Amino acid sequence: MKKEDCIFCKIAAGEIPSKTIYEDGQFRVILDLGPATKGHALILPKGHAANLYELPDETAAEAMKLAKKMALRLRDRLHCDGLNLVQNNGETAGQTVSHFHIHLIPRYEGDGQKINWVPSQPSQDELEAVRKEIAD
Repeated sequence: MKKEDCIFCKIAAGEIPSKTIYEDGQFRVILDLGPATKGHALILPKGHAANLYELPDETAAEAMKLAKKMALRLRDRLHCDGLNLVQNNGETAGQTVSHFHIHLIPRYEGDGQKINWVPSQPSQDELEAVRKEIAD
């Protein structure tokens, strides 16, 4: 199902031209127009889900299988030294288009990109409190 005002739905459906590197019945994989590195691609489901929270479980599983397939292709054809998978949910997390997508970012030695976070140093008690809050 497509959301009429979603640009990624239109791209995934082929209504807006893109630099497609893979397509099947469920997904379109395109090159990012503002790439972090050579080969930076986006996996777009053809069905609309705003984010991971709304994505059907089956689609999530298939997206990860496709991410692996595309990661191997990028590694083998572009000879990258590594690869980041990035998937943002919500504006606070950096999501700019409300359509679930996965970034595949090939990494090259010395590429200058920084895809990291600053680690905090919680105490063991703080970690245990969070574990109890999350665990069943």
